[in-house]
Amino acid sequence: MRFFSFLILMALLSALLGCQTQPNSAMIELKDNWTFRQANKGSWMPATVPGTVHTDLMQNGKIPDPYFRMQEEEVQWVDKADWEYRCRFTIEEDFLDFEAITLQCLGLDTYADVYLNGQLLILADNFFVAYEKEVKPWLKVGENQLRIFFHSPITVGLQALSKNKYGLPATNDQSERGGLGDKKVSVFLRKPGYHFGWDWGPRLVSSGIYRPIRLMGWNKARLTDVYFQQDSLSDEKAQLTARCEVESLVEHEGLIQIYQGDTLLATQEVALLKGKNEFHLPLEIYDPIRWWTHDLGKPHLYKLTARLSYQRKPINEISRKIGLRTIKIVQEPDKKGSSFYFELNGRAVFAKGANYIPNDMFIPRVSKKQYQNLIRSTVDANMNMLRVWGGGFYENDIFYELCNEQGVLVWQDFMFACSMYPGDPEFLRNVEEEAVYNVKRLRNHPCMAIWCGNNEIDVAWAQYNEFMGWGWKQLYTMAQRREIWQAYDTIFHKLLPTIVGANHAGMFYWPSSPYNVPGRHANSHTPNGDIHYWGVWHSEHPFSAYYDNIGRFMSEYGFQSFPEFKTVKTYALPEDWNIESPVMAAHQRSGIGNLRIRSYMQQNYRVPANFEHFLYVGQLLQAEGIKMAVEAHRASMPYCMGSLYWQINDVWPVASWSGMDYYQRWKALHYFIKKAFEPTITAALVKDGKLRLSIISDELGEREGELRLRLIDFNGETLWKKDTSLQLPQNTALQALELPLTEICDSNTAKKTVLLVDLYSQGRRVFHNPVYLVSAKVLELPSAPAIEKQVFPDKEGFLIRLRASQLAKNVFLDFGDEVDGFFTDNYFDLLPGELVEVVFKPKQKGVSLTAEGLKILSLGEAK
Repeated sequence: MRFFSFLILMALLSALLGCQTQPNSAMIELKDNWTFRQANKGSWMPATVPGTVHTDLMQNGKIPDPYFRMQEEEVQWVDKADWEYRCRFTIEEDFLDFEAITLQCLGLDTYADVYLNGQLLILADNFFVAYEKEVKPWLKVGENQLRIFFHSPITVGLQALSKNKYGLPATNDQSERGGLGDKKVSVFLRKPGYHFGWDWGPRLVSSGIYRPIRLMGWNKARLTDVYFQQDSLSDEKAQLTARCEVESLVEHEGLIQIYQGDTLLATQEVALLKGKNEFHLPLEIYDPIRWWTHDLGKPHLYKLTARLSYQRKPINEISRKIGLRTIKIVQEPDKKGSSFYFELNGRAVFAKGANYIPNDMFIPRVSKKQYQNLIRSTVDANMNMLRVWGGGFYENDIFYELCNEQGVLVWQDFMFACSMYPGDPEFLRNVEEEAVYNVKRLRNHPCMAIWCGNNEIDVAWAQYNEFMGWGWKQLYTMAQRREIWQAYDTIFHKLLPTIVGANHAGMFYWPSSPYNVPGRHANSHTPNGDIHYWGVWHSEHPFSAYYDNIGRFMSEYGFQSFPEFKTVKTYALPEDWNIESPVMAAHQRSGIGNLRIRSYMQQNYRVPANFEHFLYVGQLLQAEGIKMAVEAHRASMPYCMGSLYWQINDVWPVASWSGMDYYQRWKALHYFIKKAFEPTITAALVKDGKLRLSIISDELGEREGELRLRLIDFNGETLWKKDTSLQLPQNTALQALELPLTEICDSNTAKKTVLLVDLYSQGRRVFHNPVYLVSAKVLELPSAPAIEKQVFPDKEGFLIRLRASQLAKNVFLDFGDEVDGFFTDNYFDLLPGELVEVVFKPKQKGVSLTAEGLKILSLGEAK
């Protein structure tokens, strides 16, 4: 009898302990058992969530790959149809014991009606926000069904256009390609603009569930958001305020505590009211370690946790990784205008980087590994800033987390680009919700450096100058113009700055990019704000014009190239291998693009007849042009304090302005940029019969240095030399030397020589820069330089050793189509007698590579 009493007692104790350890919350992600179909038509097919209609149709063999050849044209019907998705899932009885259960839809694209067991619960109308709804009353034990009806964004857009009575400018909306004629609907939809086409991307207007969907069960109360607002920062301590948002089901007493690891930083008893509550907890961190960009220090992160307790028992917590740093935009008047630069922890920073666009037309298929590789490539190329451009989307969390960890600043646009937008109350409400949601989502990230209202709209409309702009305003009556400008002014000069100010304390807001000063618009010479300079490319200015068109901050400029031949073969067949073929034209969205590349190539290089060689020389053309731009901008420090070229990446395989193609293969540009963005460099400009050499340094502290110049012929013989002692500058640039070319060599010798510009400090070579005194077009390069090559297995992959008896200019290395990977250097000049070592890191495991399999192409061989 005692034995059975003991068993009963133990059972009661176990039950009691089980109640005490019962979790206060639980999450069910709805990622399995999804099917989809065209609305009310056809059979249900398997679907992947997160995903898109287009990728699901491809996986089911219903549409071809729109990236291949011209198959994009065959899928334009998809965005005119409605689509529905459904998911059957099972709920256990204990999950329904939670006092509240919410359905969280983190990303719906875009116009979606969400039904649970037949009950309409959510009407989604914005790609850029998450939706959450209490759903416990409609859940049941056993099988449940979630159904999401996606309305055609084109149908919704056409209805909005009709309601607006007149269209609005949308330069990059490829409406005709989509079968809509001149009806540009993208501006009426809160959906990524690039889905409707751009001058580097296809028109693929998607629908679908692009971020996770989940059920969240919880009791009593929960933290819904925590913002660790930095109030002050000194070497002794950081003072912060934890702004905690709490949703409570009942009125009760609670406790909020802030921890760093096991260390309690702040505690506060709170009286919770039913519904939403906000509490502010002051806290201090002593002897703070600052967050820096990777080039200036270590991007140190603190993990802070906010914990909510009920009756002294923890019921919920949120953790955030934050960085302690001060960042501001310095705009100080001077003799020429006013400065514009980022100051991080009191240090003036020259922003080195690129503009960033989405990595794919179909966002859910971008993997964590791809994000990691892109940010790693950013850091490897000595960049410290990326600009998230306004025609894409507010990136996934992993993007900002990687920028935090790797020490990369983010210039963040709101999602408006190259268009005018409506200003009706419903649209403004939608924009306000979007802005509040994303500012709050991203504000804890130390990488965030600036919020910018839009891309290029201020200069495109040009409200304050009738003779500037892109010709938009002249298309409208004066009454319409007032109405359109009022909408613009409301969104970008009133609504967005107010939201940033209220939700992201101390963060700088910039109305548009480029932007001058209120009441005046930016151009290629304005001495304030930031500049987008497109005279090179659009206006066919020579590359040397980069030295003549310099602003305080160069936030956009660029030049196109084709991807390498390996990438072209993924979308084009042999019969397409001509830059004027329909397929190559379809993968070139700048109408002038392919012929513009040829035109610049004719000015600077001998144009190869071989298609593969043409692609290769096109990459060199782009790389040399953007290298010159970077050198011009850096040589103008401190007048110019930022250089962000357009663009680092691609959304599909295409000819574009990117430095890395769709498959994240580095083009020649990215290799050149890596060197041009090194902390200390030399920059050379050959112009008007003179050589001008500048030395640029981002580093603190002046140093003794020596500039060594050696003119060698292509066999390695030294013909002229000059050494100059100097002081290396501190976080600025100086013009170190100017020489007439006649002092170095005559015009005939210049065709057969290279000037080696080497910078030394403390006996170590700091920077190596081969400089050619004439255009590559007239260089008399060795046509078949004999290159000795060796390939050895290495702990990181394969070590490649190269040596040549004659100059091999712009050596391009490749192991063929079957082996993909990364070279630590490529497209470099192999000097006569020089031993160069390069490491190749293959993507595939277990590959065996030999010198015989290594393909080498140099500029002298391009025919």
